[in-house]
Amino acid sequence: MTAHAVRTGVWFIGARGSVATTATAGCAAIAAGLHPATGMVTETPPFADSGLPPLTSLVFGGHDTLDCPLPKRAEALAAGGVLPHGLSSAVRAELTAADAEIRPGGPHPGDTRTDEELVAAFAADLTDFARRHDLARTVVINVASTEPAPAEDDTRLPASSLYAAAALRAGCPYANFTPSTGLRSPRLQDAVDTCGLPHAGRDGKTGQTLLRSVLAPMFVQRALPVRAWSGTNLLGGGDGAALADPAAAAAKNAGKERVLADTLGAAPEGEVHIDDVPAMGDWKTAWDHIAFDGFLGSRMILQTIWQGCDSALAAPLVLDLARLLARAHEAGLTGPRPELGFYFKDPDGGPAALSEQYAELLAFAGQLRAAR
Repeated sequence: MTAHAVRTGVWFIGARGSVATTATAGCAAIAAGLHPATGMVTETPPFADSGLPPLTSLVFGGHDTLDCPLPKRAEALAAGGVLPHGLSSAVRAELTAADAEIRPGGPHPGDTRTDEELVAAFAADLTDFARRHDLARTVVINVASTEPAPAEDDTRLPASSLYAAAALRAGCPYANFTPSTGLRSPRLQDAVDTCGLPHAGRDGKTGQTLLRSVLAPMFVQRALPVRAWSGTNLLGGGDGAALADPAAAAAKNAGKERVLADTLGAAPEGEVHIDDVPAMGDWKTAWDHIAFDGFLGSRMILQTIWQGCDSALAAPLVLDLARLLARAHEAGLTGPRPELGFYFKDPDGGPAALSEQYAELLAFAGQLRAAR
């Protein structure tokens, strides 16, 4: 395989969801020169000459339990203002090709297959994908809807962990962009420890928590005690519907609260509420109310409002992660990659301010450049 022929697979868990569809369509649009790579950190100058796979070399596939074809999903996202008008038509061929590589996920209700049978089936899909497209490697990224945290007495692996186990078995680097369990199941610990593969974090940091990770260190560094920090999220779409389940919402909120507790030293008073508002579609409004003490005990308040589209915020980040993990694998790096904590609420490294995580990411780019 020549250097010009090297191709890299990107396998999405939740391949027909909003994030995966936006990433697939966006990659095609950027590769064709139709739009700039806004939001892709790997397309900024510090990452030049790091040996990252070019966007034109990425081949997309995935697992999903939904059957809506990607071109139709992209049309719906364009109608909702998530994708630019006309983009779904401009990249229809690429979306159709990716849709042909999506395999049925699971387990569905009534599925009688054991965990081992499901993992074997998912791993076979991955190895078949790599073989047919002559891929150098495939990176698996979970962008499916948030699942509830498993109960202590559960005898079965959650779906996210089945897919994660399949990725390891197929020799694929892995990232979990959701709050779901993924590789963090105790039953996968031995496989994770011995896999010899690079993997990264849990729960992508895109909107409200991204802002929290910037603001919380400011209060610490300026010696301003935070008394309370409350938040509300209004969102629709698939995420809104999934997070209407209190157990799924609790799994999501744990990451938001962890950022504050890790940075401030203790969790402040206040909670995060998530409300499903179907009329908002794939758009989200996040509001934070921060109460803190100033000099001589003066009571102060900071309020923030974040309005945006989760899919458009997440898509460039998952493309970054796919490229960085593929290059790490090529360079022979293994195990958890704390350098990629910049992208996660629950990173593999310890807690750090976003600025510190960005510095680690830039150092990682230098390490990859030196490994060429």
